[in-house]
Amino acid sequence: MTHDVTIVGTTIRTPRLRLRAWSVDDASDALEIYGSPEVSRWLAPAVPEVGDVRQMRALLDDWIVSPPGPPGRPVGRWAIQELDTGRVAGSCQLVPLPPEGDDLELGYQLAPWAWGRGYGTEAGHALAHYAFTNGEEELFAVVRPRNTRGERVARRIGMEWTGETEKYYGLRLQVFRLRKADLDNSSLAPGPVER
Repeated sequence: MTHDVTIVGTTIRTPRLRLRAWSVDDASDALEIYGSPEVSRWLAPAVPEVGDVRQMRALLDDWIVSPPGPPGRPVGRWAIQELDTGRVAGSCQLVPLPPEGDDLELGYQLAPWAWGRGYGTEAGHALAHYAFTNGEEELFAVVRPRNTRGERVARRIGMEWTGETEKYYGLRLQVFRLRKADLDNSSLAPGPVER
């Protein structure tokens, strides 16, 4: 897999994926991600539990109407779409981390059917390119202990484990950091567990 990333406005393309803005018409696809207990258990309280398409549509509408940070920073939430099929495989975001919003979080979630294909790594890498192209110098991923998939993706993007903290979201979290200079030192090929 290559490190090819094309950025046009806020749409980001890789050889296999397109990261694009969410639409309320994506509610059913988004529910496959955020309505999945295997995914949602790692997200609360940052993302509330979503029980049905109506709730998902309302959450997407809120995301569209209220961007997650101040103007001038490369923040947002993207749908991860397969180029070949057009199917929404996941979600990724750049959002300011609480409590002060100085640190920028790179987040990624995939529908269970999309696990093991390297999409989280590919999308996270592309989103890091977007952030660094737009002025950020470092990004963070925060992962709950025992979320081994989340940890593996952070490491494959090229992020370095910096320790544990309770600073963000009032939870004990593993913290990973990626600096601009370290971006293309990542390993984008899925590992044997992910194939």
